[in-house]
Amino acid sequence: MSAYSRPVLLLLCGLLLLTVSIAVLNTLVPLWLTHAQLSTWQVGMISSSYFTGNLVGTLMAGKLIKHIGFTRSYHFSCLVFAVATAGMALSLDFWSWMGWRFFAGVGCAWIWVIVESALLRSGNLSNRGQLLAAYMMVYYLGTVAGQLLLSMVSTELLNVLPWVTTIVMAAMLPMLFARVNNQSDEPQQAAVWSMLKRRSARLGINGCIISGMVLGSLYGLMPLYLAHQGMSDANVGYWMALLVSSGIVGQWPVGRMADRYGRLLVLRIQVFVVILASIAMLGNYAMAPVLFILGCAGFTLYPVAMSWACEKVMPHELVAMNQALLMSYTIGSLLGPSMTSMLMQNYSDQLLFVMIAAMALIYLVMLLKKPNRHHTPLAA
Repeated sequence: MSAYSRPVLLLLCGLLLLTVSIAVLNTLVPLWLTHAQLSTWQVGMISSSYFTGNLVGTLMAGKLIKHIGFTRSYHFSCLVFAVATAGMALSLDFWSWMGWRFFAGVGCAWIWVIVESALLRSGNLSNRGQLLAAYMMVYYLGTVAGQLLLSMVSTELLNVLPWVTTIVMAAMLPMLFARVNNQSDEPQQAAVWSMLKRRSARLGINGCIISGMVLGSLYGLMPLYLAHQGMSDANVGYWMALLVSSGIVGQWPVGRMADRYGRLLVLRIQVFVVILASIAMLGNYAMAPVLFILGCAGFTLYPVAMSWACEKVMPHELVAMNQALLMSYTIGSLLGPSMTSMLMQNYSDQLLFVMIAAMALIYLVMLLKKPNRHHTPLAA
C-alpha cells in the first residue's frame, strides 16, 4: 500500500481519463477517414503522423520536465492534446488531419513519459513492479472503457469530439491537488542516446521496437481490417475492446511469471504465441479466442521488455531510459502501420497478420541467440 501515495493515485486517475480519450480516437479516426473516402494508404499515413508526433514528443519530454517540472509538464501536455483533438472538427482535409494527429501524438508522448517516469521515481526496487503493473492496468482499463463507449454513443465526428475534448481537459484536474516534483528537485538527467547504447538493455530496447510495430499495426489498422469485413462501428468497438481486455487479463500473470522464471523465457513464449495467433487469424478460425490470445501476448510484450531495460539504470537515469524506450516503441509504431498499410492496399487485408507474425519472428530470432548471462536480468 505504501507504493500508492497520493500523487501516484492522482496521476493514475488522470491517466485513466486520458486513455479513454486516446482509445476512442485511435479507433474512430481510421473509421472517420474511411467514411470520408480516403484510401487505405492515406489512412495509414495519418496513423503514422500520430506516431511521428510520439517520436518527436519523446525526444522533447526530458527537456520539458527539466525546465518546468513534472506537474506543469503534465498540465501543458493535456492542453496540447485537447487543442489537437478539437482542431480535427475544422476540416476533414488529409493534410490538416496529418497535422492535428501529429500534435496529438506529441502531447500523448509527453504524457506517457511524464507519468511513467514519475511513477518509477516514486517507487523503489521492491515496489516498482507494482507501480508499473498498476500503470499498465489503468492504461488498458481506460482503453477498454473507450472502446465500449463506442457502442453507447453516436460515433459521428462532430458528436464525439466535444465530449472527448472535455474528458482530456478534466484529466488536468487531479494534478491540481498534488505535486510530483518541484523544478528544483530534478536531478541531472542522463542522455537518451547513451541509454540506447547500453548493451545490457539491448534486448529490452529491441523488444520495445517490435512491440511498437505490432501494437501500432493493431491499433491503427485492425479497425480498418474489421470495417472491410463488413462490421459496423459499434461491432468494431466490441472487437477492439476484446483485444485490449486480453491485455488487462495478461498483465498480472505475465508479470509474475517474468519475476519468477526470468524475462528471457517469458519474452520467448510471448513472441512465439504472437506468431501462432497471427497465423490462426489468417484462417478466420475462432476469431474471438484467437484475438484474445493475440492481445494477451502482444499487449504484455512492452512492459516486460521495458522492465528488462529499466533494471539496468540508476534512479536518476530513469527519465532518460523511459524516453529511450518510448522512442524505440514509437519508431516501431511509425514503421509498422506505414509498411503494413501499403501492403494491405496493394495486395490483401490478410497481410496485416502476415506482417505481425514476421515482426515477431525477427525478435524471436534475437531472443533465441544465447545471451550474455552477465547482462541478462535473472529471475527474482
